[in-house]
Amino acid sequence: MWLYLPILVRLVQQWMDPYFSHGFFVPFFSAYVLWIERDRLAHLSQQPCWSGLLLLAAALCLLIVGNMGVELFTARVSLLLVVAGLVVLFLGWNFFRAVLFPWVFLFLMIPIPTIIFNQITFPLQLLASKIAAIALAPPSWLNVPVLLQGNVIELAHTRLEVAEACSGIRSLMSLFTLAIIYGYLSERRLWVRWLLALLSVPIAVLANSIRIIGTGLLVQYWDADKAEGDLHGLWGVVIFIVSLLMLYALHAVIGRLWRAQGHPPGDDHR
Repeated sequence: MWLYLPILVRLVQQWMDPYFSHGFFVPFFSAYVLWIERDRLAHLSQQPCWSGLLLLAAALCLLIVGNMGVELFTARVSLLLVVAGLVVLFLGWNFFRAVLFPWVFLFLMIPIPTIIFNQITFPLQLLASKIAAIALAPPSWLNVPVLLQGNVIELAHTRLEVAEACSGIRSLMSLFTLAIIYGYLSERRLWVRWLLALLSVPIAVLANSIRIIGTGLLVQYWDADKAEGDLHGLWGVVIFIVSLLMLYALHAVIGRLWRAQGHPPGDDHR
């Protein structure tokens, strides 16, 4: 705790950023998983293993490198490796395998490095802009004349710029995290959990494109000023709720198709 307290403080401070606010949920959910699995974990044989010291040494070396290079991501990853090393050292590899899921889930609380974040954000901006332009422009039934130039959609009365905040990366990261939580709590079949997590990516992209389409219609037929400010922020909240409903609906469809093939509802088939 003495080594990692400054890192943890800065990590919590970064969770205040709307892009990474889902980080608050991650450690609590991992703790919840350990809590509900406590009976099974209590019956596991404890086989302390000295190889945990190798993990600890590697983690502390990573911490030194991260601090010397002022690389927060590396230093934060080293914290999770320290946890893994301590578990292996005092409880053994079999215990670590039993807690692998909540441990891996903790990686979602670490913000993506800026260089990777920027590489993801701009393609998402372009993709969302392209989908919105196709949906708005003739011959679509919306029939709104548009001219797409990169991440800028030119409308008759104004231009609509799909900024970094509108790329959908924030909703994508949050929805992906919530999809894993939802799958764990509501689904026994491992393949369905994986599928729900993967489906959260196109759902987030589609939902964000719907947001941009709605903003374009708002600008075209009502008031360009309404596309900014509180209404714009509220529209983002509504679209995120819609994406959650889409995830739930897809889960329901998967369940119906599974039962239609003759499998009982509780069949695991991993």
